[in-house]
Amino acid sequence: MELNIDTTGKTFTVTKGVEEKKDQNGRQKADRNTNELLWQVQVMALDVTGGEVINVTLAGNAMPKVNVGSVVVPVELVAMPWATNGRNGVAYKAKTLNAASGAGK
Repeated sequence: MELNIDTTGKTFTVTKGVEEKKDQNGRQKADRNTNELLWQVQVMALDVTGGEVINVTLAGNAMPKVNVGSVVVPVELVAMPWATNGRNGVAYKAKTLNAASGAGK
């Protein structure tokens, strides 16, 4: 199940550079449907209730170009709750991260 995230009123700041999303053998993962390479970007999501650091997965054959400290806007951000082997969490993915217009306002 994928849950669409409303990003209205939230600011997303890149807190760690882009990294390859790797499998248990150290190889870069690829999207199951499109076969595009998967990348991971750590961002801090901030709104009036506080902040949270999340890892956002992006697909694409070229490394996304975002810099630490950049304010970005996730496009089509979704949350995917998961549970396996007694562990659980939420994975996030977006179509892309665009530079925020009017950053710092």
